[in-house]
Amino acid sequence: MSIATKDIRNVVFLGHSGSGKTTFIETMLFESGVIPRRGSIENHNTISDFTDLEHERENTLYSHLMHVKWHNNKINIIDTPGFDDFIGEVVSSLKVADTAVILLNAASGVEVGTEIVWEYVQDYQTPAFFVINQMDQPKADFETTLEQAVNRFGNKVIPIQYPYNSGEKFNSIIDVLRMTMYVFPKNGGKPEKMSIPESELEKANTLHNSLVEAAAENEEGLMEKYFEKGNLDEEELAKGLTIALAHQQIFPVFCASGLKDMGSGRIMGFIDDITPSPADRPAKKLENGGELKCDASDKTTIFIYKTLSEPQVGMVSYFKVLSGELNAGDELVNADNGETERLTQLFVAEGKQRTAVDKLTAGDLGVTVRLKYGHSNNTLNAKGVERKVRKMQFPESRIRKAVATANLADMEKMIKALHQIEEEDLTFKVEQSSELKQTIVYGQGQLHLDLIKHRIESENNIEIIFEEPKVPYRETITKAAKAEYRHKKQSGGAGQFGEVHLTIEPYYDDMPEPQGVNVRNKEIEELPWGGKFAFYWCIVGGAIDNRYATAIKKGIMQSMTEGPLTGSNCQNIRVCIYDGKMHAVDSNDISFQLAASHAFKEAFNEAKPQLLEPYYQLEVLCEDAYTGDVMGDLQTRRAIIQGMDTDGHYQKIISEVPLAELKDYGSTLRSLTQGKAKFKLEFSSYQLVPPHVQESLVISNAVLSE
Repeated sequence: MSIATKDIRNVVFLGHSGSGKTTFIETMLFESGVIPRRGSIENHNTISDFTDLEHERENTLYSHLMHVKWHNNKINIIDTPGFDDFIGEVVSSLKVADTAVILLNAASGVEVGTEIVWEYVQDYQTPAFFVINQMDQPKADFETTLEQAVNRFGNKVIPIQYPYNSGEKFNSIIDVLRMTMYVFPKNGGKPEKMSIPESELEKANTLHNSLVEAAAENEEGLMEKYFEKGNLDEEELAKGLTIALAHQQIFPVFCASGLKDMGSGRIMGFIDDITPSPADRPAKKLENGGELKCDASDKTTIFIYKTLSEPQVGMVSYFKVLSGELNAGDELVNADNGETERLTQLFVAEGKQRTAVDKLTAGDLGVTVRLKYGHSNNTLNAKGVERKVRKMQFPESRIRKAVATANLADMEKMIKALHQIEEEDLTFKVEQSSELKQTIVYGQGQLHLDLIKHRIESENNIEIIFEEPKVPYRETITKAAKAEYRHKKQSGGAGQFGEVHLTIEPYYDDMPEPQGVNVRNKEIEELPWGGKFAFYWCIVGGAIDNRYATAIKKGIMQSMTEGPLTGSNCQNIRVCIYDGKMHAVDSNDISFQLAASHAFKEAFNEAKPQLLEPYYQLEVLCEDAYTGDVMGDLQTRRAIIQGMDTDGHYQKIISEVPLAELKDYGSTLRSLTQGKAKFKLEFSSYQLVPPHVQESLVISNAVLSE
């Protein structure tokens, strides 16, 4: 029997690695009766972290779907990784969640991973509340953590609870929403409700009044009652908080110990009573500008937010029913490719365990298998319905590596495996670079790529190697030069003859036209690899027939794909063909193509060639204490510091850095700042390579070419 939309709650657990998300969820599953006993990270038997890699590393590396029944509601729970290397799992989970539960480590406070996910919570406008977890730790500090949260996320962060005691003696929570103190038995579980101690009443009342004001502000009728009575009853307060939470006007704060099973029941009650159902959330934006409200009576539309490949099963697809009802055996049409899919089996998930169901209703999360054409980010509709939900947007990659196999015979197998993962993980990209003659992979960090490597090797029984990829340098010229070349070949029968005279010079926009020649035709085009190429046809008097212009241009373009310095692509060059000779019988396209290619190479070498390298804009956010170390490291990387600014409690360092100097930057930054920094990269421009660096690169290329 499917659950009504109004009785569904979809929550995603977010937080920095080590905040205790998986353990807290395990406690929720235990408290709700889903499991008879709690597993642990150390014993590798939690419902959430069930893959071999997660057991090996004892960290969540993938998002996992579970659910519990609490009172009359079904709570779908998505656990997510805390490492920013796996931000794609967070983005996809937030796409289908209706509430975010953000866990903070009571001893560590607000960490960089929390701030990264907060940005996406804001982007998706997802209602959210905080749980200051691990209050049983010896160094737990609720007040400092709360202060950090308020400073970094704003004054809408308001406590609903605070601990009466903390550290190893933690067992009591004061709830200022219900004005009750919960005292837990030694081993956790169901607490005893007690009166708030007199010594805490003033503080509790002050916090309670702040909650009441926040609840009343968002509903005119409640504000009137608040002014009349000076307070709100429990039902009115719940109504006001529901509205405030749904509109991100309040971000409540709870405290708990997931490990000791203290506080999870109250939090599930809050999810049950206060957080919005899918029907309460704003309509989903469609790509055509329309909207889609979550309504079970509407036609069926689902959105696939995650796919993965399982041995012996094939492709597994995780989805949200956005509208209508979905029955096992229904046929839906993929709005992205027009293909029809039959969803033969439907499941609800409890970690790796899946239970077959006959029907899922609007708002629910489910799983299906063996879709032929359905992928992450796809919308599937009932026949005759044309809707396409806006796609998830993922951050640009921050690391690139060249990848190869130890055994050349395994290359095809590796490429197939890489593309399979690319289909599943939308933050991972694969490129077959004809320019660099390498297979390049792009990811969010070294850990991200390391785990992909581990998976490919273990699943395919092959060994793959990560290497530093070549840098896509560019070559250009810094002065004008002339050259001429005659290609002549006679070997019986028709021969080959073509002679080309040309000038080359650096090209820039709006430069004056060449002097001393008669320009008959000109072509200026954007090159596929960046920069421009200007081709001027200045032949007069029939020295070369116009019909050979295309072949001459082709010969020059071929030479531009392999510059003489390092074999890199050439750019920003103007070529004028001003003279030459042809033969009535022996001239042909290939003759002029070869002549032009050789003439261009000779002129290029005389035009003081210059190597260009790609620079990336690097933006680093770090705490003030680490600024000196970060700046010092950047200076060793030939960085051009463009400025510094403050961003909240962070120092923002903006610089431009050569791609060649960004090797292992993520790992270095994490080490320098103890993981308390974040960065983003964006291509900026090509700039001149310093003379000593160019000399070294040219020598290295010459050695490799021998």
